[in-house]
Amino acid sequence: MSTTGAHVPDDGAGGGAASGPTAAAAAHRSGWWWWPRRRSLLLDLLLAAVSAIECAFEGGTFADRIGVLPGIGALLGVLVGSVLVLRRRWPVAVVLVGIAMTPAQTGFLLSLVGLYTLAASEVPRRITAALAGMNGFGTMLVAVIQFQDNLKDSPDGSGLRMPLTLFVSVLMALGLTGPPVLLGLYVRARRRLVESLRERADGLERELELLAEKAAERAERARAEERTRIARDMHDVVAHRVSLMVVHAAALKAVVLKDPGKASASAEMLGDLGRQALTELRQMLGVLRTSEAPAAAPSAAPAPAPVAPAPEPEEEGPTLARLAALVEESQAAGMGVELTVEGAQRPCGARIEATVYRVVQEALTNVHKHAAGAKAVVRLAYREAEVAVLITNGPSDGTPVAALPSGGHGLLGMRERVTSHGGGFAAGPTPDGGFRVSAMVPLTPA
Repeated sequence: MSTTGAHVPDDGAGGGAASGPTAAAAAHRSGWWWWPRRRSLLLDLLLAAVSAIECAFEGGTFADRIGVLPGIGALLGVLVGSVLVLRRRWPVAVVLVGIAMTPAQTGFLLSLVGLYTLAASEVPRRITAALAGMNGFGTMLVAVIQFQDNLKDSPDGSGLRMPLTLFVSVLMALGLTGPPVLLGLYVRARRRLVESLRERADGLERELELLAEKAAERAERARAEERTRIARDMHDVVAHRVSLMVVHAAALKAVVLKDPGKASASAEMLGDLGRQALTELRQMLGVLRTSEAPAAAPSAAPAPAPVAPAPEPEEEGPTLARLAALVEESQAAGMGVELTVEGAQRPCGARIEATVYRVVQEALTNVHKHAAGAKAVVRLAYREAEVAVLITNGPSDGTPVAALPSGGHGLLGMRERVTSHGGGFAAGPTPDGGFRVSAMVPLTPA
């Protein structure tokens, strides 16, 4: 790093907490050259003025002692003392000027402030140590010469004169060099600590912002998944029940005049299907209402003691035991459906059973929509680690298809349900012109 353009912290309130590059850039933008604040400029001007007055007096005294006009010494002292105004920009140069004026015993304030500024700046420590050593050594030599000159006419203590002179000179050199350097190093270390803490705080703030963004993304993704789940449940309930109702309505229209008894049975079946659809819709709406967060208690009421969170109840829904009733509904609508069960029947979990049930329901609904009159086979298999279901139907026998709207989301919804449990799903046409839907749901979630 350059030793002539080192940044020095502000000496005002705050103890030099301003960061180097930031303060320098701000100072440059504000038009105060290398001063971060106006008060820093005023402080340096005041110190330079005091130093110029001191150096002028000391320079005039030294010039008179060596036989030079005091005015010349005073003028030189003013120039030397005024160098202190450059301490923030060129601290090395200020210290060198102070060292150069040490033999003339001029620039006491210049040396002290210069050493402090040098130690507090970003100048490498080896340069600071070298210049501080030069300043101390020069001060010690001047003190030794001064003491020897003052004690040369003293008749007593000639044996202890030199050791005492050296001891006092060393103490004086340390006293004039050590405190400003140590204070500057302390300010420099404190400024670096503040900068590191500020950088850490900025880093934590950025991390918090990233976490907040990720939390918002997760919340939005959860809302989208919940909307998809609700839409899928609504589709399964409404599409199947309403499809059967449309089929029964078409049959009722065909037999109402020919066979009143059969028409009455179809009408009764329509009512049962409508009631079942309303019941399932109410169940779904009840789940949505109970999943809302409870209202906050009044502020005056005491806070309840914390309790362990209860395990989330499994989602209510249809079970595999109701597959027979589902098949009977399709048979009552005129579809030839056969249900076979392989393996020992056992509970598989509410969510898994609801998923398999919805797959069978949607598959039979598609048969009603797209292959009227076709025969279908539903095969349910209980295996050791999974539940598998296979629904196949043959080609349509030419029976007119009732006008049933289709949203095109049936197969997608079935796939989403199965893959959410880590299972496998496949659907596609068969060689004989029919269609095949198969799903495998593991009993242990993936």
